[in-house]
Amino acid sequence: MEDIKILVADDESRMRKLVSDFLLKKGYKIIEAADGAEAVDKFFEIKDIALVITDVMMPKMDGWEVLKEIREYSKVPVIMLTAKGEERDELQGFDLGADEYISKPFSPKILVARVDALLRRSNAQTEDEKIEIDGIVLDQAAHSVKIDGKEVELSFKEFELLLYFMSNKGIALSREKILNNVLNYDYFGDARTIDTHVKKLRSKMGEKGECIKTIWGMGFKFEA
Repeated sequence: MEDIKILVADDESRMRKLVSDFLLKKGYKIIEAADGAEAVDKFFEIKDIALVITDVMMPKMDGWEVLKEIREYSKVPVIMLTAKGEERDELQGFDLGADEYISKPFSPKILVARVDALLRRSNAQTEDEKIEIDGIVLDQAAHSVKIDGKEVELSFKEFELLLYFMSNKGIALSREKILNNVLNYDYFGDARTIDTHVKKLRSKMGEKGECIKTIWGMGFKFEA
């Protein structure tokens, strides 16, 4: 893991040290930033950062601005840390392309587990496998999706969700099963979180979003 670089951005030095210490124990290389502007500068300067963990409330640039800057150019997994726990804040994070949203205080071990899961999912793409269903072409190696020949920009989380749906075509999937398989860890939050991701994914897919059918009281099913 010595080549896997993680950017940790937080204006509280104690929080940076807490997160960094746990990730260093797992063998990751840590790059720290004390504010949002420094985080953006280091992200684009270092180039090969594999994952970003950023606080929301920071000087110079807040976490939302950092996320927006990164999403203009990269689909790198981003975990948002914040003291806020209101639903609208979490939804804003997902709308802007966050892959995880963790409210303080949190268990560092859970954070590390989520980091491991995101990196495992992002690095485990089959090199030459493509899935094509009803004009939707998902290229795992290129991490891209085309619908009727037109490329569709998806976040890391949205891509993984579509991959899971297409890989399980015609199978009824519960919200809990989708969360556990797409996130690849035991999920202790509200299973309705998946509805937010599905809504965004359907919107980006246009008419093809209708392939994701809602099974009331249970979950979803992908049908051509």
